[in-house]
Order: sequence, then C-alpha cells, then structure tokens
Amino acid sequence: MNRNQLITLGKWLQKPNRKPIVIRGARQVGKSTLVRLFSELQNRPLAEINLERYPDLTPAFKDKDPVSLVNLLEALPNVNAITSDSLLFLDEIQAVPEAIPTLRYFYEDLKELPVLAAGSLLEFALTEHHFPMPVGRVEYLHMGPMTFTEFLDALDETKLTSIIKTFNISDNLDQIIHQRLLKLLRTYFFVGGMPEAVKTYAHSKRLKDVSEVHNSIIETYQEDFPKYIGSRNLTRIQHVFNFAARNVGKKIKYSQFSRQDKSATIKRDIELLCMARVLSKVIHSHCSGLPLQADIEDTVYKLIFLDVGLMNAICGLGWNTISQTVDTQLVNEGAIAEQFIGQHLQDFVSTSLNRELTYWLREGRSINAEVDYVLALNGQIIPIEIKAGATGSLKSLHQFVGEKNTPLAVRFDTGLPSRQSVKTRIRKGKKTIDANYQLISLPLYLVERLPTLEL
Repeated sequence: MNRNQLITLGKWLQKPNRKPIVIRGARQVGKSTLVRLFSELQNRPLAEINLERYPDLTPAFKDKDPVSLVNLLEALPNVNAITSDSLLFLDEIQAVPEAIPTLRYFYEDLKELPVLAAGSLLEFALTEHHFPMPVGRVEYLHMGPMTFTEFLDALDETKLTSIIKTFNISDNLDQIIHQRLLKLLRTYFFVGGMPEAVKTYAHSKRLKDVSEVHNSIIETYQEDFPKYIGSRNLTRIQHVFNFAARNVGKKIKYSQFSRQDKSATIKRDIELLCMARVLSKVIHSHCSGLPLQADIEDTVYKLIFLDVGLMNAICGLGWNTISQTVDTQLVNEGAIAEQFIGQHLQDFVSTSLNRELTYWLREGRSINAEVDYVLALNGQIIPIEIKAGATGSLKSLHQFVGEKNTPLAVRFDTGLPSRQSVKTRIRKGKKTIDANYQLISLPLYLVERLPTLEL
C-alpha cells in the first residue's frame, strides 16, 4: 500500500478549489492500483478509462468540451455513470496526448468532478506534442516504488513500521529489534519496492517467484524501448540500460558505456531512460548555498536505478549472494546501500519544487573527495555519507564539513543510532584547518525518518 500517496490524494480530494491531478511515475509502480484503492477507501464510484484502448477518442478531446466528453465516456463499455460523487480516472493519458491540455477545461467547467490521470511515458508525450500545457490548472503527484516501511506493512510487520515512524534521535533501539530490521532490510534489497514483487513475496514468501516477477518487469521495460527511442539503436540502449544498473553511484563517463559511440549519443540514450523514469540523475552541486540546485554542474552526475530489487536482478545478485555476502562487499559489488538510500530520498524530495538529488564531488591532483548525497533539510545543508557496514572512513565527510563549514552531517550504516561530536583537521588549499561538527549515525532502515528528526 502506498500510504503517503493515499494521504496526499485524500487531502487533494478535500480541497475546495480542487484541480485535476496527474500521477507521474515509471511503468508498474502501481499508479492504477493506487487510484482503485483510493476509490475503495473513499467509497466513491470509479469511472476508469484506459486511453490506450481508445485512441479514436482524440477528436473528442480536441473539442475541449468536458460536458460532451463525459457523455461520450459514459457510453464506453463497462463505464458507470460519471457524477460529482464519482472519480474520473484517465489512465495511460499519454496514449491520447490531446487529453492532457483538456484537463484545464475540467477544472474550469466541471470543478465539482474529481479528475485523476496517470501515464507511464508521459514525459515523451509532453516533449513530442506542441500544445499549451494546463499550467496552474492541474497538479502533480510523483510516485515511485514502495518504501521500506510500506514493504513492512505488506508483510504485516506494522509494529516495526511504528518503531521507525516514531523514532527520535534520543531513543535507544533494542539490539534484537535492530537485528530483525537489518534482516528484513536484506530481504527488501532483494525484493525491492515494485508492488507486484512485494505482493508476490508477501503472499508466497518464495524468492524464486519474486525473481520471475523481476524478470517480467525488466522485459516490459525493454519492450517499451521502441515506443520512445524512434530510430535509435535498440541494442545500444539495452546495453545502456543494463550498464547503468550495474554502475549505480559511479560518476558517468560516456566512454565506459561504449568506445564505439559518440558521447552525445550515449548522453541522449541516458536522457531517454531518465525521461522514462527508469534512471535518475544525482547531479554534482558545489553546495555553496541554498537551493543546492542553483549551484549544480549538470555535466557531472551519477545515476541511480528505479528500484533496488530490479537493479540487483539485472546485476545477477540473487538472494543467496545478498544474504551471505558481508556488508562491505555488498556496497563494493553493487552499491546497494547507496541505491536504497537514493530511492528513498527521491520519495522525500518528490513533493518539492527542486526534485533533483545532488551530491558533492571534489577531484584534485592530491585529494579526491565525494559525499554520496547532499540534502537541504530545515534550511540547512546536510551532507550524507553511506556505509554498508557499521564502520568506515569519513575522510570525504570531514573534507566537505571543513570546506563548507556545515555544523551537521549524517551517516547511514548498519550500526545502532548515535550522535557524536567530531573534531578533526583537513587540508584546504595550502592550509590545515579545523573541521568540527555533529555526526548523526543512523541505521539504513531509518532513512524515511530523516526529514522529521529533530537533528
């Protein structure tokens, strides 16, 4: 169950000046299921129209008359009467791009009717068609895979969810609970947050069944490629897709993807996969101030994949490998911890205007430093370091704090929560300076709690 999205939709429905809402996200993250579940919880009839089935509706949407359009939609097979008590759901809206600008007329002429829309490849429809967007007449809900706590809820581990949701930095976590959460975290690393994979595991507890779901989803994504790559080389973009999944968290160098193809060609392939929301960029920011996105160097970036479970499936990391490999090997082999934290931070920033994740990179002749993520939180710049084990060097974090003079940093690892004062010295130019700060160490499974912690 996508708890946060259901809460957001509930607030949307109660707005006095409600606008149509467009749910955006990659294929198979559960957009349609979310709307159906929301309809049940609100006890409202759902009029669902999958526009992929009705491309001939294009002229009706071009007329920009929502009243006539509703009459036409009601006449479609298996569509109930559409009233102000209903929810009108236009699924796969990118299949009839003319439906997108028509949303503004629902807002202007039929305000009493709640209208929802969803599309898996919506960005391509917006790029390829030249029509006036209904700016200010719609709102958006960005949706990704299920989070770790939603995964726990699906397994009926609601007490553990409650522990995470109510945790405060001053709390002591019982070692037994901590180990249990780490064990379930390992399971999430394999299953991931794609709703069908989570549902399959919750029902059967058979990891082989989950692998079959992963393979099916990956095949679906690959079958989508021809829909948006046009005349581009299908084999090459499949290679880019697989290579990106196997190199999460590494600075992108186009030559590593292919020595035969031009950098501009590989760059465009990556852009297309980002538009499909299969990949996401984490862009280098100089972090000189807020907003972090105002100080980015957009040619320097790394990638994270849509979902940790799908990433591991493409990497060939089966359950036996994940469950038996020690923590430090895991992060070295697959950057699993960085992917896990990244997709949860994406869930956090999805409601903000600046939705790009950022990191910090300093490359020099003598000193290289990289901080995995940098987040703006409560008006502060927070550097975030990720360790797959309970220990590890913090040289890059020291360097960042010393150069940027930030008083607080966060480390995610597999240890128990702690807070400590760090006093060290770093090289800055030709000088040696002090770097003093508060370090908050949190177990990886507490990432969802980060935005609401009193740091």
